[in-house]
Amino acid sequence: MRALPAPVAAQAEAVRRATAPAPDRAAARPDPATAAALVQASSNHRRVRLEYRSEAGTERVIEADPWAVVVRHGRWYLLCHSHTSNARRAYRIDRVRAVQALDDVFVPPAGLDAVAELEGHLAVGWEYDVEVVIDAPADAVARCLPRAAGRLEPIDATTTRLVGSTSNPEWYAEQLATIHAPFRILRCPELRQAARALGQRLLAAADDSPA
Repeated sequence: MRALPAPVAAQAEAVRRATAPAPDRAAARPDPATAAALVQASSNHRRVRLEYRSEAGTERVIEADPWAVVVRHGRWYLLCHSHTSNARRAYRIDRVRAVQALDDVFVPPAGLDAVAELEGHLAVGWEYDVEVVIDAPADAVARCLPRAAGRLEPIDATTTRLVGSTSNPEWYAEQLATIHAPFRILRCPELRQAARALGQRLLAAADDSPA
């Protein structure tokens, strides 16, 4: 087995230490050498070629500018510009099978907030489209919801529209329950059903009558 270059080996060891104690069983731990190589390419502003396997098992080769490696919700992501898709993308690093640094260099976007960019990316493209109107100002709603819930659009000074998507209506309903204001689910029957079920569980938990 070929030894890793010293900087990459050091970063791989750091990734190994960071992922080993992760208590979340749902967390997807990347290969430390792969993650370290992507961190190194991002630091050096070098384009990369990835061998990537999608959730459906499709294998493909992707050329991308690796803007940042971001850890969110127990998963490691590569936030990048994909030249293959000609679009911003976030790829799961645990699905990267191989990485090769290329000679091409890139300039990352000025003022990039990698965490905010990733959260916004994770809020779109899921199975169920969501639209919710909330009787509260957008800045107050933003303090309650994770960015992955979607995009907040002020309707007026006291009302906000939330537009997003999810593959897990139960999780989404739990996030909405943290909002200290009335809201109405305008789109997504699955989310309405999940919200009703959550409300019934909360009512049952508050019922102090004997069983």
